[in-house]
Formats: sequence, C-alpha cells, structure tokens
Amino acid sequence: MEDLTEDMPKCLVKLKGKPLIEHQINALHKAGIKEIGIVSGYKRELLAGYGLKEFHNTRWASTQMVSSLECANIWLNTSPCIVSYSDIFYQSQAVSLLMKCNAEIAITYDPNWQTLWENRFSDPLEDAETFRLNKENAVTEIGSKPKNLEEVEGQYMGLLYFTPNSWRELMDIRSKMPQIHADKMHMTSALQKIVDNKNFILQGISYTEEWGEVDNSSDLEFYNSKDNLTIK
Repeated sequence: MEDLTEDMPKCLVKLKGKPLIEHQINALHKAGIKEIGIVSGYKRELLAGYGLKEFHNTRWASTQMVSSLECANIWLNTSPCIVSYSDIFYQSQAVSLLMKCNAEIAITYDPNWQTLWENRFSDPLEDAETFRLNKENAVTEIGSKPKNLEEVEGQYMGLLYFTPNSWRELMDIRSKMPQIHADKMHMTSALQKIVDNKNFILQGISYTEEWGEVDNSSDLEFYNSKDNLTIK
C-alpha cells in the first residue's frame, strides 16, 4: 500500500469514506455477531478507539498471518469463530452463510471472480491462486500458482469459519513444524495442509454479492470509482 499505510494499519485505509475495519464491523454486527476481536500489530494504538477485544502479536514484523491468528487462541480454542482478513470488504450475507453452514471449517469463495480480477489486473492469472472443489463443494486444492483459468474454480475471499476442533487440527499441524516454517505459514498453505490431512472437510461456501480486497492504491481507486458499489 506504500505511503497509504506508512502511518496506519491497512485496515484503517478508507474505502468510500470509511476505514475498511468499519465496513467489516458493520457486516459482522448485521449478521448478528456481538463479540469482535482484533489481532493487532503495527500501530496498534490507532485501533484502541473501536472497543474491540485486542489480541496483540508482539512479533508482527517477523511472522505471517497464521501466527498472528494464533494470538487469539483463547477464543478459537473454545468457541466457533468467524475469521476475517483486514484488507477486505463484504456484505453481512457472507458472514451469515458461514454462521449457518454445517461444517467444522469453511470458507467463502466467489465463483464469478474472473470479472473482478480482470478489472484489477491486466492478466487475471497474475494474482490468482488455484481453487478446486469436488461435487459436494469441498475444497480439494487451494493456494498454488495456476497454469490456466480452469484451475481456478473460485476466489477465496479471506473470510473463514473455524470450530475449536478444526482450529486444534491446525495447531497440531503447526506444532510438528520447525518454528521458522510455522512463523512463515500463510493461511492458504495452512488450509491446504488441513485438506491433505483428510481429518476435516474444508467446506466451500459460494458467495456472489459485493466484496473486494484492497492490496494497493489502484484497488482503492477502482472501488471508489464504482458508483454502484454498495457496502451494507
């Protein structure tokens, strides 16, 4: 995000006049979620005014997403939780779909991802990752570099659902890894390991309403220029 995040965490970048975090909080509240926590790192003091339960990653500069999420272990290990990346926006329906799913672990995905990616990238495969499903909409592959569009059956959004059982599965996987590898683990590689272990089915939940991820200033310009973009 270059200079846009020089003095603030990414979730405070404004989309349609409001920080991304406020769009996320609104969607979570509208879906009926009352307890919201945040894993903080860079510039944590700027997030204090939102009244959220803070889980601080003291090693934020040297670890990746799964290590940050592990800071919220006390919640994830005891109750089902919705997990949201900080650089995305979505409607409350995406959250509701996950809350209603009958699965130990689930993710939302956009089956119509290609149109959005073609607006964001000259080559949609430039930033895409493999995403494969079986006939029951269980994810069989996620997170690798695709060779063609046929290997991308949807776009993982960065919105997940864990039960304590599936979360403990991920923690068990990490416990058997060298610390340096565990610290560098990305969420998609973690999800693929859960799929490979075959102890849990990673359920894919199709979502076709408005959403987006904000990776750079051109993304912001694109979303802000859309007159018909509504974030409810």
